[in-house]
Amino acid sequence: MRFVVVTGMSGGGKSTALKMLEDAGFYCVDNLPVSLIEKFVELISLPGSEVSKVVLGLDVRSDQSFEDATRTLEKLKREGCKLEILFMDAETNVLIKRYKETRRIHPLAADGRVEDGVRAERKVLENIRRHADYVIDTTNLLTRELKEELDRIFVENGEYNSLMVTVMSFGFKHGIPADADLVLDVRFLPNPFYIEDLKYKTGNDREVQEYVMSFPEAGAFMEKLTDMIQFLIPNYVKEGKYRLVIAIGCTGGKHRSVTLANELFQRMKDKGKYGIKLYHRDVTQQV
Repeated sequence: MRFVVVTGMSGGGKSTALKMLEDAGFYCVDNLPVSLIEKFVELISLPGSEVSKVVLGLDVRSDQSFEDATRTLEKLKREGCKLEILFMDAETNVLIKRYKETRRIHPLAADGRVEDGVRAERKVLENIRRHADYVIDTTNLLTRELKEELDRIFVENGEYNSLMVTVMSFGFKHGIPADADLVLDVRFLPNPFYIEDLKYKTGNDREVQEYVMSFPEAGAFMEKLTDMIQFLIPNYVKEGKYRLVIAIGCTGGKHRSVTLANELFQRMKDKGKYGIKLYHRDVTQQV
């Protein structure tokens, strides 16, 4: 039997993950009283049980009840229960934004302030997050991408990528991405914007790519950048980092940055034990 516990920050995507796992054939139970968890595990573990894949959703309702739930899970593990913990997370500012958009009350926001509730919840959950088997950050994750990640782990039984890398292109004139971990400035390269035949094309077009990569400096930059990223990633993974945003910027975010982001993505995909996606933030901006 495969037994998965789904928990995490309120607004982090737990309910969505439960629905997706249910669609994938898991028997899902949400918000089961803590006092019934052990009995529930006992029943589904009985010989002849038709249930082979189970998901239990755990929410924060109060500090005490969740601490009791954590102790119960630890006890079950000590007794030989092979359970896996999936922790759903997102950046604090994103969680606050999601709550304000839905106008829901945070379970730990006694005074109604979502910010205080999120901070209190992080403190309550820090222990179970530290011991989770899988941590999925939904800050920049599309619903489709979340489903792909869950399918890979729980349906295809693929290897879990603890680090999700986002290669992003952007334009400095539109602002530096607030969530960027590494920011690279490629404005040292000649700008295709001033070539009439290329001005209204982007780094997704072959003509622009060939122009940008025709300069030796572009190739040298990519070699050095790829080498640096390949050095950093295993060290980030070792330190428990689960999200890395590499932002490559040019003036408008349409030509040079898009070309080099595409190139870096091609060089990095399928090269290591990490997930990777490509995002062009400003490529659709008007010239």
